[in-house]
Amino acid sequence: MIATQVESLRSRAAGARRVVVKIGSAVLADAAGRFAADRFSALCADIAEAAREREVVIVSSGAIALGVRELSLPSRPVSLPGKQAAAAVGQCLLMQLYGAELSRRGRRAGQVLLTHDDVADRRRYLNARQTLQALVANGVVPVVNENDTVAVEEIQFGDNDALAGLVAGLWDAELLVLLSDVDGLYDRDPAVPGARRITEVALVTEEIEALAGNSRSGVGTGGMIAKVRAARRAAESGTLSIVAAGRTPGVLPALLRGEEIGTLFGAPREALRARQRWIAHALEARGRLHVDAGAREAIVTRGGSLLASGLRRVEGAFGRGEAVEIAGEDGRPFARGLAGYGSEELARLCGARSAEIEARLGYKYLDEVVHRDDLVLLAVG
Repeated sequence: MIATQVESLRSRAAGARRVVVKIGSAVLADAAGRFAADRFSALCADIAEAAREREVVIVSSGAIALGVRELSLPSRPVSLPGKQAAAAVGQCLLMQLYGAELSRRGRRAGQVLLTHDDVADRRRYLNARQTLQALVANGVVPVVNENDTVAVEEIQFGDNDALAGLVAGLWDAELLVLLSDVDGLYDRDPAVPGARRITEVALVTEEIEALAGNSRSGVGTGGMIAKVRAARRAAESGTLSIVAAGRTPGVLPALLRGEEIGTLFGAPREALRARQRWIAHALEARGRLHVDAGAREAIVTRGGSLLASGLRRVEGAFGRGEAVEIAGEDGRPFARGLAGYGSEELARLCGARSAEIEARLGYKYLDEVVHRDDLVLLAVG
């Protein structure tokens, strides 16, 4: 991409009024897995300063590292129960530290705990959104984390990247900053001599995801792919994303000045509507509908509904109104939507014309398998 376009996106990121900052475990831990207090304090100072002119929400890891310190463990636990115990102890301490560090700088911290159920339920999704808005309006910096310190997902590496992408869409953020132990996406494993950082990614494609899957982090493999997928999710909400080295002093203010550090992931200015984001990201897909080329063309090109005549195969078990993926003949999902019929009903409707639905089922809810108002296209490369 030419320089003026890069500068335009960097300027757009620098001008963001709503910013989600995700702070990874590797940023807040030293080589032995212990909590890095000085680095944490410096990041809080940068966040407090940014919050004077912008609306800032934090998505924070670090509970396990704090638990390691509090329990006087020699290193980060390897066993699942050990990690869960450290997370349970560390979560309380993490919020105490955020409160103290931000208070010293004239800001207040507020804890927001979310579960998947909170965002899957439309009413609770809106409540979470309104809570963030109310906190920020009152001068509070929300600190978001998973609501279950003993859940497996809470301690899986990269889980908070997905959470950050979801929060960015839920809150209509303009910029998502993913602070990591690496300074961006590279064209190969950063440990390989000659590896070069990619300064900008206009669109996350399968090739970009494959590249990210080959990158390594100091905490383990798979870290960069989680960040790239979070950036893709954020892009569908119109949110720019930057992956940058959180261990570098002053990295957040530098990013917000528009400096060309890290890897910037682009996003269209036209964002998905709130309900579309809810369907695309907040709901867990319960099944997959495989459709023919004609049905895919009608949905993608003409904005049509999915009809039973284009349905070829039903995968999974789900009820009416539950979220499903819609995949083309290549098996790749290209859309998501709310099913107009349950999986058992749809298995009997494959290839049927709308006029045949009642004859096949003995009743009829809708002409459509997935109505266009309940359907959203996914960003696919």
